[in-house]
Amino acid sequence: MQVNELSLPGAWSFTPLQRPDDRGVFLEAFKGDVFREAVGHSFGLEQMNISVSKKGTVRGVHFAQLPPGQAKYVQCFGGAILDIVVDIRVGSPTFGQWDSIELNDENRTGLYISEGLGHAFLALSDSVTVGYLCSEPYAPGREHGIHPLDPSLGLPFPEGTAALLSPKDAAAPTLTQAGELGLLPTYDECKQFIATLK
Repeated sequence: MQVNELSLPGAWSFTPLQRPDDRGVFLEAFKGDVFREAVGHSFGLEQMNISVSKKGTVRGVHFAQLPPGQAKYVQCFGGAILDIVVDIRVGSPTFGQWDSIELNDENRTGLYISEGLGHAFLALSDSVTVGYLCSEPYAPGREHGIHPLDPSLGLPFPEGTAALLSPKDAAAPTLTQAGELGLLPTYDECKQFIATLK
């Protein structure tokens, strides 16, 4: 399995070795020992979500309030997505910056997004199926969002993207507004929380 840390601290991609034969293909989609070596702690699985989306759908930017937040290990099981990680940690050296990676049913790469980072994706193919391993169960009162079309973020959606949004995502605040509302985590509290996982 090939591991790469993204440009934002706290996000890693995991690309598995695929073993094709005349029956199809086999791969190890998640390996605890490889994950622990890269990230520095185990992944505590509490929930798995699956979303099915049509082309142009944008989900996010989502994040959960700390503690405990919610880390995610995201994979695209069908189709292709542009997956985007946003640093929303106040005081982080990369605050307000993003990084992106294409996840699809050919590379079968997994993307780990640690607590305190924002997450969004754009469906690139006619239909996409995305699975999320989550470190914490869904907690409605602790879930927050930032508008994915916030100009200050400048997320890398291709020109002409329709950006089909849920009503909740369409009503989400900008990054600046989320900060003014006190919704954003701080870089220090994220580091302190993650240290407890080691």
